[in-house]
Amino acid sequence: MGSLPLNTFNPLDPAEFSDESHAVIDFIADYYRTVENYPVRSQVKPGYLSKLLPKQAPLFSEPIDSILEDIRHDILPGLTHWQSPNFYAYFQANASTAGFLGEMLCSGLNVVGFNWISSPAATELENIMMDWMAKLLKLPPCFLFSGGQGGGGVLHGSTCEAVVCTLVAVRDRTLRKNGHDAISKLVVYASDQTHSTVQKAVRIVGIPPANFRIIRTSAASGYSLTAHSLRAAIEADVANGFVPVYVCATVGTTAVGAVDPIRDLGKVSNEFGAWYHVDSAYAGSATICPEFRHYFDGVELADSISMNPHKWFLTNMDCCCLWVKKPSELVDSLSTNPEYLRNKASEGNEVVDYKDWQISLSRRFRAIKLWVIIRRYGVINLVEHIRSDVAMAKQFEMMVSMDKRFEVVVPRKFSLVCFRLKPRFDEDDASSINQRLMETVNSSGRAFMTHAKVDGMFVLRFAIGTTLTEMRHVEMTWKLIQAKAKDILLEDV
Repeated sequence: MGSLPLNTFNPLDPAEFSDESHAVIDFIADYYRTVENYPVRSQVKPGYLSKLLPKQAPLFSEPIDSILEDIRHDILPGLTHWQSPNFYAYFQANASTAGFLGEMLCSGLNVVGFNWISSPAATELENIMMDWMAKLLKLPPCFLFSGGQGGGGVLHGSTCEAVVCTLVAVRDRTLRKNGHDAISKLVVYASDQTHSTVQKAVRIVGIPPANFRIIRTSAASGYSLTAHSLRAAIEADVANGFVPVYVCATVGTTAVGAVDPIRDLGKVSNEFGAWYHVDSAYAGSATICPEFRHYFDGVELADSISMNPHKWFLTNMDCCCLWVKKPSELVDSLSTNPEYLRNKASEGNEVVDYKDWQISLSRRFRAIKLWVIIRRYGVINLVEHIRSDVAMAKQFEMMVSMDKRFEVVVPRKFSLVCFRLKPRFDEDDASSINQRLMETVNSSGRAFMTHAKVDGMFVLRFAIGTTLTEMRHVEMTWKLIQAKAKDILLEDV
């Protein structure tokens, strides 16, 4: 017969945890010191990793040092380095020391706060953090737990989850009134600049994709959705027997950073009884600065608002704030009460059970990240962080404007600059040379940008916001862009 090994397996030994955590922290610190040396966009080919890793899982344990070395050798080359100071693609997912420490606490404590009793502090800290954040954004009291009007907020993983949950709430509210067969008549409205997450949400909740109205914007409105266009679309649908249920406005669109007129759209949405959601995933963070708060004017007309601290609020992934005026409508659609979750506090309606505010049952202790970040940096430093990125974007926009070969396509509002090489002949030519310019810059490994198409134009997006980015990086990247543009234009002579 066999016998138990002398060294019993202990996967959470405190001494080992301390030693190996220090090794990982040192590894990440070294990575941040040298991240600028890596090609920003990964240069590997599809399937590269399967050629490097074993075909089978290891039978016996391996030391952390060996694992970290494999990460350095095999994994890092296959990453696009989102924390590189020369990362200007998509929107930033900025990190910070406090964000990392908060994430460590979230993972280390590893609580699953699906209802109040499963971890009272997790629920109550989230209540408080959602009010802190709402006050920083100067949201009206109707969205705060402490506002006395029944509102409140929840932390989700992404905007997609926030949109799905709010869309489910209004879908169910409408079907309870009109009957379940009416789902084929429900209509959702957004602009051609609205994030594709709304289109995905429409499909998920069972509203026919044909009932998703994408309303065109134009340069005349700064690519924002106008109240006139929204009204015309809704009135046409009502005349044909459809039911307007959901309107999504955006503060800081993905393609060009446009801002929809929140108050004007809110008036139209309220008039027709549609749920009015404001998506400020990217630019919502900027409204902690007084000079940007006016973009939220009229937000009191919204039914819900979302913003992502993991984009521009120094919060490591993932973290999305969702505020709702009437949380009871989320609960009506998302609540389940199996016997094994019943408890006195929940049944007495004394507490918030966040399982009823989201899709999944399990949830992470995200609130502790926000708490650490806000306390560690303070509002003054967070405001300065936003202003610094905006100042760099303003300087970049100025440099682009001074080069006669280029043009700024959309006036900048926040930290996103949209520009391109001017057309030499026609739009097809302009698209071709700008696509070549982007690919040449990205292939160099020295910077990474992405693009958008607006009014048929191929536009280069330069999104500033990575935590390590300084003005010298922006200046060096602009010189790189200029040099690559010169090469391309000379090739075509």
